[in-house]
Amino acid sequence: MSDEKQYISYNNVHQLCQITAKKIKNFKPDLIIAIGGGGFIPARILRTFLKEPGVSTIRIFAIILSLYEDIHTAVGDEAEKIGVKINRIQWIDYEQCKLDLIGKNVLIVDEVDDTRTTLHYALHELEKDVEEQAKAKGVDFEKNPELKTKFGIFVLHDKLKPKKADLPDEILLDENRYFAGKQVPDKWFAYPWESTDIVYHTKMAIKQGNDIFFEDESELQAEQ
Repeated sequence: MSDEKQYISYNNVHQLCQITAKKIKNFKPDLIIAIGGGGFIPARILRTFLKEPGVSTIRIFAIILSLYEDIHTAVGDEAEKIGVKINRIQWIDYEQCKLDLIGKNVLIVDEVDDTRTTLHYALHELEKDVEEQAKAKGVDFEKNPELKTKFGIFVLHDKLKPKKADLPDEILLDENRYFAGKQVPDKWFAYPWESTDIVYHTKMAIKQGNDIFFEDESELQAEQ
C-alpha cells in the first residue's frame, strides 16, 4: 500500500453515491445494512438518491464490526493497521426492529472494499440469520425460491489489490449486485468523518483532486 494519504471530501462521497445510485436502483433494495462506522454516512446519502415518489423510504440498519487496530504514533496522528480478527460489536435485534430478511433485497454498505474481510464476514453472518429465520418460519427456499433473500454490496471505493477474503461469484460478478463507486489503487484513504480538522482535510482533498468530479449538473447527468 502506498504511504501517500489520500484525502476524500464530503463532496466526493456525495457524488459517488449519486452516480452509483442509478445502477443500484436496478437491484431494488428493500433495506440497507450499513457497516459502521464507514458505511453510515454513505448509506444515508445513498438513501436520498434511491427515494422514489410514493414509495416508503428505505430503512437503514446498523452493524458495527471491528477489523482495524488503532496505532497512535503521536498526538493527533492516527494510522490504522489491518487486523486479523473481526470483533462483532453491534448487531441487529430482529425482534425489536420487527425485521424479517426473508424475501428481501438487502444492500450492505461500507466505505471501502480493502481486504474484503469485513464484507465477507458481514455477508456470511447475515446469511446465517436468514437461515435461522427461515427455519423458524418453516420456509424451504428450494420449494419457494421467490422467498430467497438476495444480498447486494455497495462501497465507495474498491481497492485494486489481492483480497484476503472472498465474495460469492453470484454477487461479485453481477453488476446489479456488486457496486463500487470507483476502483482505486491501493493507497491510504482518509474519509471526512474520520477527520478532526475538516477545513484542512477539505483543502487537502481539493489539492489532490479528491473533491468533486463534476462542476455542474449537466456533466453529472451525462455520467449517469
